Amino acid sequence: MKKKQYSLTKDPINELFINIAIPSCIGTMFQTFYNLVDTFFAGKISPEALAAIAQTFPVYFIIIALGIGIGIGSTALISNSIGDKNKKKASLYLAQTLLISLIVAIITTIIGLLFGPVILKLMGTNTTTLNLSIEYIQIIFLGSIFFFIQIAANSALTAIGNTKSYRNVMIFSFWLNIILNPLFIFGYGFIPALGIKGIALATITSQFLGMTYILYKTLNTELIKYLYPKCFYPKLHLIKSLLNQGVPAAFGMITISVGIYIILYFVSMYGDYALAGYGTAIRYEQIFLLPILGLNTAVLAISGQNFAAKNFDRVREVYNKALFYGCSIMIFAGIIIFFSAETIISIFTDNKEVINHGKIYLQITCLMEPIYPIFFISNALLQGMKKANYVLFLTIFRMVIAPLIALSILIVYLELSFAYVFWGLLFINWIFGIFVIFFSRKIMRIEFTKNLN
Repeated sequence: MKKKQYSLTKDPINELFINIAIPSCIGTMFQTFYNLVDTFFAGKISPEALAAIAQTFPVYFIIIALGIGIGIGSTALISNSIGDKNKKKASLYLAQTLLISLIVAIITTIIGLLFGPVILKLMGTNTTTLNLSIEYIQIIFLGSIFFFIQIAANSALTAIGNTKSYRNVMIFSFWLNIILNPLFIFGYGFIPALGIKGIALATITSQFLGMTYILYKTLNTELIKYLYPKCFYPKLHLIKSLLNQGVPAAFGMITISVGIYIILYFVSMYGDYALAGYGTAIRYEQIFLLPILGLNTAVLAISGQNFAAKNFDRVREVYNKALFYGCSIMIFAGIIIFFSAETIISIFTDNKEVINHGKIYLQITCLMEPIYPIFFISNALLQGMKKANYVLFLTIFRMVIAPLIALSILIVYLELSFAYVFWGLLFINWIFGIFVIFFSRKIMRIEFTKNLN
């Protein structure tokens, strides 16, 4: 039986949310569960291994940022090309995205192996935690090419509304990780006990298999009709368009990594147990952001196609509905986070200090949950309208400039307690979230008027 092809420019918005956002949400949910499995087994190694996983996150996130940034730019341009009824151009964008991703993966691996340890040393953790962090991140960098190619190929699937394939990859990877983590960490038979290196090896094994499946699904779409070997030759005008969209998106994601690094820097001032508690808590918090990430994917694909087709009322409708659904969901998520904080952290460790620090973070950040959808959904809208530069500037201010100033005053100058790291972030996010809503609506009015003339 032939699967139904969704029309992102005609089908009802609510129906598209169900068919695009929910599979994306499920896929991201299993990706988060995957990370929780890593956290769980790191806790079985030692509290230092738990801190090492938390410490490497901003460095690891650079890989994620570059891959997703390129993917976001590619999704925006492919969806715009499809909305403009130009599938040949969409196929060319896919080929050039794969080419760029391969080059970026090689460069990232080389730079990461050379400078990753230096970045980690700047955090000032103890020698044991630092050595574990370096062991883990070096293997991740060596396998990063699988992640880059997987995300690049998946950008085409997302652009046509297929989020189910990536969902399938994440579900499979989750179950595979449950098997591979203890196998590689503790060893069995001829497989040696690798410790924290085993967590990294399990990750790149899963990414290789995921890449293979996503490439297969991508090459079975309609875009394959126009995908010839010559499409992979460098085409400067297309590469320029991809970079114009992908670089701001990638740097926007990297800015998030820098922002996380800044937070971790201030958190680490309170010791490794504070770092471990915070790192464990944010992985739990990520579970509740999953519906928002699903909406983000849907808004990017739907707004991209409809903006190109000049269906501006549909663009406005998808933004307003996504905000309503997202903020409503996150209000309930905040309540759950508040009351479950201590119980959840206790699952991953029995260290009282780690549990207490994780609990403090969760019971403050629960008040931030309703504002998060505004950032994710507004970013997707702007990227769908090919305004990635705005996303970059907004992210730099929210994730880097404002936290650096506020936390320097609260933690370094005033020497306030651990909790004030997050009270400061709470204030920043609420003020900036309100601004972003008004800014996004203004950009819509300007772009719609400009493109009608």
